[in-house]
Amino acid sequence: MLKRFWPIVIILISMASVQGSSSLAKHLFPILGPAGMTAWRLVFSSIMLVLIFKPWRKAVSKQAWKYIILYGLALGCMNFCFYAAISRIPIGIAVAIELTGPIMVAMCAARKLIDFIWLAIAITGLIMLLPIHQANADLDFVGIFLALGAGACWAMYIVFGRKAGQLHGSSSVAIGSVMVSIVIFPIGLWQSGDVMFSLDVLPLALLVALLASAIPYALDMIALPKVPALTFSTLMSLSPVLGALSGLMFLGETLSGYQWFSIMLIILSSIGTVLSIAHKPKIKSIGEKT
Repeated sequence: MLKRFWPIVIILISMASVQGSSSLAKHLFPILGPAGMTAWRLVFSSIMLVLIFKPWRKAVSKQAWKYIILYGLALGCMNFCFYAAISRIPIGIAVAIELTGPIMVAMCAARKLIDFIWLAIAITGLIMLLPIHQANADLDFVGIFLALGAGACWAMYIVFGRKAGQLHGSSSVAIGSVMVSIVIFPIGLWQSGDVMFSLDVLPLALLVALLASAIPYALDMIALPKVPALTFSTLMSLSPVLGALSGLMFLGETLSGYQWFSIMLIILSSIGTVLSIAHKPKIKSIGEKT
């Protein structure tokens, strides 16, 4: 029994690490701001990924460069939009809205009526989260828009990352991360100034990168070969719940019953999409969100 379920436990720990890193990052926003936090996360993550994949060992083809660049830009914009979103709205809500990106990618393969039912459920949950209802009057519209932007970038991350991985392999993630770090870091430095290099900030920024990228990636590398893609995708659908719990535990963010119901509709749509669309038996592409 333990042998059967330990990979699932490891994936849940990995997801909790990612969502916990969001709470820590948000704690640093008054000092670094979303741009500064995004810059350090990308820099530290890039260093880790370069050490893991050693991208210098394989030449990059001209065709691969295009998709690696697009992948890197999607990665950087996804991180920045998400951090900017959670600076304005609760983490659980931002994660739920961002999840609509992968749902839309999956829906590109929609052929059956049930697929469009799942899509309608996701859209219903999303509309319910908009600040056009009295229950969500306190939600920041810009924050919701940024979370949607993060979701759109996540969709592009999946599409371009898959293509880059097919053309150049897993080291594409390291090259793309380094390239976008070079672009984002000056922006973070311009917005945050000298505080970016404060010895009080650097260890916490490194911890965010470890929790958000290095630790989850290592855990997933251990667990993914043991878990069917269907199981993995279904578990990933629970990310908004872990995000909401992380925000509650570490930041005191509370959600109303109405908001929880809206999030659950999006989660239901994600799980339903996973179950209704065929998947390969194992995860073989670049992987989940970095």
